[in-house]
Amino acid sequence: MSVENKEKDDKVIVNDNGVPLYKSQMTALDEKLDKEIVYEFGGSVGVLGMMIGFPCLMYYLWVCLEYHQGSLIYPSSFTKDDIILFISREIIEKVKLGAYPTAFAIKIYMGYVLFSFILAYIMPGPVVHGTPLPTLKGKSLPYLCNGLSSWYLTLVTAFVLHFTGIFRLTSIVENFGSIMTVAIIWGYTMSILVFICAFMNGTTHRMSGNLIYDFFMGAPLNPRIGHVDLKMWAECRVPWPVLFFIGVSCALKQYETRGYVTAPAAFLVLAYFLYTNSIQKGEECILTSWDMFFEKDGFMLIFWNMAGVPFTYCYSAVYLSKLEETTGIVVTHSKAYTIFLYILLLCAYYVFDTGNSQKNRFRMEQNGTYIDRKAFPQLPWGRIKNPTYIKTKQGNMLLTSGWWGIARKPHYTADLFQSLSWGLITGFGSFLPYFYFTFFFVVLTHRVTRDMERCAKKYGKDWDRYCERVPYIFIPYVF
Repeated sequence: MSVENKEKDDKVIVNDNGVPLYKSQMTALDEKLDKEIVYEFGGSVGVLGMMIGFPCLMYYLWVCLEYHQGSLIYPSSFTKDDIILFISREIIEKVKLGAYPTAFAIKIYMGYVLFSFILAYIMPGPVVHGTPLPTLKGKSLPYLCNGLSSWYLTLVTAFVLHFTGIFRLTSIVENFGSIMTVAIIWGYTMSILVFICAFMNGTTHRMSGNLIYDFFMGAPLNPRIGHVDLKMWAECRVPWPVLFFIGVSCALKQYETRGYVTAPAAFLVLAYFLYTNSIQKGEECILTSWDMFFEKDGFMLIFWNMAGVPFTYCYSAVYLSKLEETTGIVVTHSKAYTIFLYILLLCAYYVFDTGNSQKNRFRMEQNGTYIDRKAFPQLPWGRIKNPTYIKTKQGNMLLTSGWWGIARKPHYTADLFQSLSWGLITGFGSFLPYFYFTFFFVVLTHRVTRDMERCAKKYGKDWDRYCERVPYIFIPYVF
């Protein structure tokens, strides 16, 4: 392991395998920043608007998909009466008709939520410690990383249920609106339960004193039931497998109708699988992420993971399915265009997978928590054997090797190209398949801004040195 501008008096700690470890020191500044309250998203007014507005947006976009082949609808005029009439007839009535939370939808969604939690509790996997936390005076929490075994068992169980006829996976897209409503209700319910329990258990953290804002941002940092970390479970085990099975449901529906699966439908199944599988196979790497060690577990994370991610990121697959179902139009492209998009997806995925792996395995090596896991697919250059980095006065290491020597946020760039490919494979007949890309661009831009401000405040001149060494954020020589 090499280092840039390394001080001579650094003491190298070596683990049992001979791997050098450079442990970060928990400083007073770390504790201060961890407790610092910064109002974001427009404060209480902004977050209240988001908590009300986003479910409404989900229903509006669902109506566009379900009843209008993905076309965005709007009132005939923007007078008060026409707007009220539009909302009543086009949105509320159609939600009642096609998105009512039926008993069958409750069984599907809540059945999976319960199943995934049980697997998180009982399935085998390595126990890995997370990032040292200022709230624990530099200590770290243990996490049972059994996402991979849970994922494989979930795949086997789902396809056994489908092919035996006990539960047809095509039922998911056929009841998409109702299942989405159940997910929305559960997102609110779980947010309320976690918030109340934090006060009952005395585990509130970084509270502003504003009820609305604190509910949105969250009260506890690491809520748990037994050894299951609710934040990790909600982030890894629910949204992405649900997204994958929505894509599978759409493809199976097409197969049952036409006897084959088109290249665009297969593309989306592959895309959803790669993303979901990457999270499960590299679950131990997520422990070093911003969400796990800094973000509190509130409505922002809970609702988004339980309802927002699986039921908005899937618009590409659902659009293709609903378009074919209502109009008979099957979206296809030229061979050259299709091959290009498959290559774009795979290349973006490679950077996404290896970029996240390089960064998080580097952090794990610093913390002494690195484990060598073999899970499909293991990609070359997922771990940097002799990384360079800039050591800060706080003891933290800023990686300057691999993809991280090329840009500061290479995994975000790869993420955006993946999301763009999910839209491009559907053509240009609707904006909805591009909703994920558009939304994600806004979210990542905001997150980068937050991250840069926090790092500049924490590392000072060391951050300036790092920015000189790695000047580009997303794309080298561009931005």
